[in-house]
Amino acid sequence: MEPKYVSDLFSVEGKVVVLTGGGGVICSTLAKGYAKAGAKVALLDINLDAAKAAADAIVAEGGEAIGVQADVLNREKMDQAVQEVLDAFGTVDVLVNGAGGNNRRATTSADLSFFDLPQDAFQWVFNLNFVGTLLPTQAFGKVLADKGEGVIINIASVNAFRPLTNIPAYSAAKAAVKNFTEWFAAHISLNYSKNIRVNAIAPGFYLTEQNRFLLTDAETGEMTPRGQTIVGHTPMGRYGETEELIGTVLWLSSPASRFVHGVTVLVDGGFIAYGGV
Repeated sequence: MEPKYVSDLFSVEGKVVVLTGGGGVICSTLAKGYAKAGAKVALLDINLDAAKAAADAIVAEGGEAIGVQADVLNREKMDQAVQEVLDAFGTVDVLVNGAGGNNRRATTSADLSFFDLPQDAFQWVFNLNFVGTLLPTQAFGKVLADKGEGVIINIASVNAFRPLTNIPAYSAAKAAVKNFTEWFAAHISLNYSKNIRVNAIAPGFYLTEQNRFLLTDAETGEMTPRGQTIVGHTPMGRYGETEELIGTVLWLSSPASRFVHGVTVLVDGGFIAYGGV
């Protein structure tokens, strides 16, 4: 096989990639991967310092990146972010909706029953993960619709396939992200362009700041019983590493996946495939 054939097939060279949640662990890692593959990246985050720090790290390694302040729950702020990206790079080719997270106050525990979950905490988690996907898709998706081509990648979760105990808001929101991915894939093709693809990835278990309190003991650093159960039900026997998501998003962003549309790709070490026996 010709090396150039492979490189062209999976190429994102020169593409402009926008990532929400760009200051976080997962999307800053994905942004580095895109940049190393030759893409220009715009890292959006409500924390401008975090977005700029992630962008500066990419630039220091020879990549092209900018950090942009953006609130994924505010359409006006998202429209401002769109303009900032267009002013810097002239276009948008790929949108990765990576903003999301959980909240301890929306998580059931021995100290907080389901019946006592605060509505504001539940709503915050749902909004951040689902509405925080919807509004950037409206803002940046219009750019793609106007140009008639592009790629949108949402970040769902294994929770979208199998709800997990204790995290009802997060599970519901990620299920909504998966459903929205499917709905919008059909909608964009039927109403705007056949050359815009919408897919999602569903990571399994990766240690991030949003779930560390559930998976590790703050004092010892050892896995909690929940963490041990997760690893025990992951056939590959470990947590994932964020770098292991890069290949999947590059594939979904490239011509190699040009007929892949409306799907959610599991990157979970076999967690969903394993029934525990």
